[in-house]
Amino acid sequence: MKKLYTLLFLMLLIAHVTKAEVSKKERKALVELYHSTNGKHWIKKWDLKTDVANWHGVQVVNNKVVGLQLFRNNLMGVLPEEIGNLEHLTSLNLAFNSITGELPKTLTQLTKLKVLKLEMNRIKGTIPSNIGQMASLEEISAFNNFLTGSIPESIGAITNLKILNLSSNSLKGIIPSSLGSLEKLETLGLFENALQGAIPVAMGNLKNLKELVLANNDLNGEIPAEFGQLASLEVFQIQNNSFSSFKNLEMLDERQFLVFDYDREDRNIQFKDVNFSKSRMVDTKFEDIED
Repeated sequence: MKKLYTLLFLMLLIAHVTKAEVSKKERKALVELYHSTNGKHWIKKWDLKTDVANWHGVQVVNNKVVGLQLFRNNLMGVLPEEIGNLEHLTSLNLAFNSITGELPKTLTQLTKLKVLKLEMNRIKGTIPSNIGQMASLEEISAFNNFLTGSIPESIGAITNLKILNLSSNSLKGIIPSSLGSLEKLETLGLFENALQGAIPVAMGNLKNLKELVLANNDLNGEIPAEFGQLASLEVFQIQNNSFSSFKNLEMLDERQFLVFDYDREDRNIQFKDVNFSKSRMVDTKFEDIED
């Protein structure tokens, strides 16, 4: 009998050790998120009485919440301020839901975050001006929301950024020249906003850029001559803007683009002097497909 009690004790001890003991602060943040986004109507719900590590989409490593994957899970409502207490998060995917309201100011406290996916929601308001302090970010995807205001200059401080997709929002103002500091950037999507002004010359520094989508804005001026330095560019879409000259596109003529869209007819431009015959040009809009 004594051996049996000993065995039961050891089994309970092992179960206690293997259980994920996340901090009360992190657990509370998750519970607040569940309640503020109508968790009872989620497709895959959480049983709040069970271990956090068993909750759908929650990744726990060394008793810390490092991942939250709630893609297409019928989240409805606003993101709580407590989300900033998930300080160990490296990946946050809340895409393809019905999240409303503004981005909480505490979001920028997630300084270990590498992936932030908020696309296909109903988020309004501005992008936090201090988003640049999220220096670990490699991907920001927030297309198809209702974001307003300007693109913060501080984004240029996120030097690890590879993907920035803010397409199909209501952003206005100029494209900040600080984007030229994002030398690791591979995809830049600003399609279908209300951006104005000239394309910053500094964007010619983005030598790893493969996709540049600026279509459907109100950009003007000339295409920067520095774009001739963008040797990795495969997708280039600038149609439906108000550019005054396309002359500098001549230097891109030797490339074989996957997509190359520009305004074929413009009342101020004579394209007979520009030869685009070697580039493949198709009518297409920027689309981001969830992996």
